[in-house]
Amino acid sequence: MGSATILYPGDGAPLMDGTTQYNEKVVRQFALATVVWGVVGMAVGVLIAAQLIWPALNFDVPWLSYGRLRPLHTNAVIFAFGGSALFATAYWVVQRTCQTPLFAPKLASFTFWGWQTVIVLAAVTLPLGITQSKEYAELEWPIALLIAVVWISYAIVFFGTIVKRKVKHIYVANWFYGAFIITVAVLHVVNNLVIPVSLTKSYPIYAGAVDAMVQWWYGHNAVGFFLTAGFLGMMYYFVPKQANRPIYSYRLSIVHFWALISIYMWAGPHHLHYTALPEWAQSLGMVFSLILLAPSWGGMINGIMTLSGAWHKLRTDPILKFLIVSLSFYGMATFEGPMMSIKTVNALSHYTDWTVGHVHAGALGWVAFITFGAIYHLIPKLYGREQMYSVKAIELHFWVSTIGVVLYIAAMWIAGVMQGLMWRAVNEDGTLTYTFIESLVATYPYYMVRLLGGVLFLGGMLLMAWNVWMTTRPVATRAESTTAVPQEG
Repeated sequence: MGSATILYPGDGAPLMDGTTQYNEKVVRQFALATVVWGVVGMAVGVLIAAQLIWPALNFDVPWLSYGRLRPLHTNAVIFAFGGSALFATAYWVVQRTCQTPLFAPKLASFTFWGWQTVIVLAAVTLPLGITQSKEYAELEWPIALLIAVVWISYAIVFFGTIVKRKVKHIYVANWFYGAFIITVAVLHVVNNLVIPVSLTKSYPIYAGAVDAMVQWWYGHNAVGFFLTAGFLGMMYYFVPKQANRPIYSYRLSIVHFWALISIYMWAGPHHLHYTALPEWAQSLGMVFSLILLAPSWGGMINGIMTLSGAWHKLRTDPILKFLIVSLSFYGMATFEGPMMSIKTVNALSHYTDWTVGHVHAGALGWVAFITFGAIYHLIPKLYGREQMYSVKAIELHFWVSTIGVVLYIAAMWIAGVMQGLMWRAVNEDGTLTYTFIESLVATYPYYMVRLLGGVLFLGGMLLMAWNVWMTTRPVATRAESTTAVPQEG
C-alpha cells in the first residue's frame, strides 16, 4: 500500500474510459446553498442578539419573538449552513478519493432538494411556534420523517460510492464522514420516537429524566458527530490539499478516529449536572468528557502539523489561514468543553453566557471557518476558474471574521463568569447579594460587544457571498473566458 495513497488525499486522474465524469452538479448546488443559508442563519443570529439589547425589535409580532427566532437561528446555522457544507464536501471528497462517480446520481439529487425542503419547512414552522421544544431537534414529526428519508438516501449514495471505489484504500476523511452519517441517523431516529396527535403536535415516548437523558445524548452527539466528526472529514481532505502536503501522521489520524467515536458518545450527561439525572450518570459524563480532550487535541495537532515545512504559505494563502485557524478554535473549544464538564466549574458556568461563548467558539471559529476554507477551495474548481474572483476579499473576510469571533466569545466569557459569580453571591445572613435584574443590567455592555462581533461576522459572510457570486458568473473576466476547466489529479 503506497505511502502516497495512504498519506495524501489523492484526487485520481480523469476516469479511465474518458466518458464518465464526476458528479459535480450536486456539489455545486450544495456549495451555493451553504453560502445562501450562511447569510440567512447569521442574519437571524444578529437580529436576536440585537433583541436581547432592544426587546422592542420583535415589533410585538409573535413570529419575530426571540423564543421563536432563536431555534430558527440554530437550525439555519447548524443544519442549513453546516449541513449543506457537509453534503457538498462529502460528495466531492468521496468521488475523488474513491476515483469513481457518485452512486445513484438521481438519489444524490433527491438529497439536495429534500434537504432544502426540510430547511424551508423549518423556516416556516419554527416562527409559527410549531416545535417539539427539544434543543437541535425542534422540528415536528412529519419534518423529522422527511429528514430520516433524506439522511438514509445520503447514506446510500455515500456508502454506495465507497463500495464501487476503484482503489483498495479508504482515505481517512471518508471514515469520519461515514461515522458522522451513521451516528446522526441513529441519534435522530431514537430522539424522535414520538406519539403524533396531529400533523403539528406530538409527544415523546420518553418521560422525565429519561427524556432529558435521551435528548442530551442526542444533543451533545449532534455536536460530536454533526459538528465535529463530519467537519473533521472536511479537515482531513482540505488541509492537505490546500497546503499541498501529506497529512502529518496517518497513524495519528486513525487513532484520532477510533478514540473520538468511541468516547464522544458517552459525554452527553455533562449537560445535566445538578439535575434529576442519577449522580453516577452525571459523573460518567464528566469523566468521558475529560478523556475526550486527548483525541480532540490529537486531531488538532495532526491538522496543524500538516503545515510542517510549509508554514510560509500562511503569509500568502488566506484559504489556508481559514483552515488552520479553524483548528486553533477547535483545540480551544475542545479544551473548554471538558473543563466546563467538571462539576465544580459547571456549578459556576451552567445557565450563563459562558456556555453561549463556548458554543460559538466551536460553531463560528471551528465549523464556520473550516467551511469557509473548504468552499473557497471548491468554488473555483466547480466553475472552471483558476482562483476566486478576489483573493484580497478572502483575506479581508478572514480578518473581519476573526475579529468578530474574538469579540463575540470574549464578551460571552466575561459576561458568563460575571453572571455565575453574581448569582451565587450571598450576604452574611444567607440572602442573595444581587437580584437577577441586576445581573442582567450588568450584562448589557457585553451584549453590545457580542452584537458588534456578530455584525462583523455577518459582514464577512456577505463579503463571501459577493465573492462567490462574482466567481460563478458565466464569464467573470475576459481572461477566464478561455480558461479550461482544471482537471483534478
